[in-house]
Amino acid sequence: MSPMGDEPIKTVLARISATVGQWGRETTLEQMRQGFADLVSGGRRPPLRPADADGIPAAWFGEGDGVVLYCHGGGYQMGSIASHGPLMADIAEAADMRVLGFDYRLAPEHRHPAALDDAIRVYRWLLDGGIRPERLAIGGDSAGAGLALATVLRARAENLPLPSAIVLLSPWVDMEARGHSYKTRAALDPLTQRDKVLMMVRACLGRDGDPAHPWASPVNGDLSDLPPILIHVGDHETVLGDTELLAARARAAGTEVETVVWPGMIHHFQVFPELAESRASLAQIGAYLRDRIG
Repeated sequence: MSPMGDEPIKTVLARISATVGQWGRETTLEQMRQGFADLVSGGRRPPLRPADADGIPAAWFGEGDGVVLYCHGGGYQMGSIASHGPLMADIAEAADMRVLGFDYRLAPEHRHPAALDDAIRVYRWLLDGGIRPERLAIGGDSAGAGLALATVLRARAENLPLPSAIVLLSPWVDMEARGHSYKTRAALDPLTQRDKVLMMVRACLGRDGDPAHPWASPVNGDLSDLPPILIHVGDHETVLGDTELLAARARAAGTEVETVVWPGMIHHFQVFPELAESRASLAQIGAYLRDRIG
């Protein structure tokens, strides 16, 4: 199957190329972070309500009784409330509930498990603030999806109540980069080539970090007795194999998993609202969240 419309995806690919294609050895990390933020946000600045989540900068989007704790993507080196605020606002609108985003510490300045430490701190802050687990979901895109799943594993290890649903967009959950799709989708994915992924792993973990550890690669964790998982991923993503491995292992462990693979779509395509597939994906995610915690 082909995408719903060829011209919008061509426009998106051109935007990505115009941003990423300018990055070279002389490009600073801050310049990359700003370029990434501009690309992902599309210049949108939705209304938000700033929050202090036990010392971690956070922001609320949308209204409603249900809450989604959202972990932004960016390879653990980029991304922020500003970059992913529009996506969080879109999810809040689609689900008719509140979404909480937060600025976890980024690598390489703050290596693993700094981001996970921050995420579990925000998760505890929500629970301590009276958010009931049955009214709480957790989600994320790309590295943020891996962070969201690792947060659930750590919450269970710390005997915290678990959320009622997990929603993952284009999940990167395997820092060992074992997926066959790194080869089969290499010519189709403009963002996540395997050599770049391994560079991000080194920046995040450092030389002595263990990419196989379940809190770095949550696909390696104990996936039994987890909340239901919804995964949306594009067929043109090199990390498609992460989804396949995660879904297989979670189902084998008895966890409910629903996977939707979008033909012709690229990594975290939901950040590009001009795509009909993006809008359709968000509508499905919203319906899923309403059904689980709405």
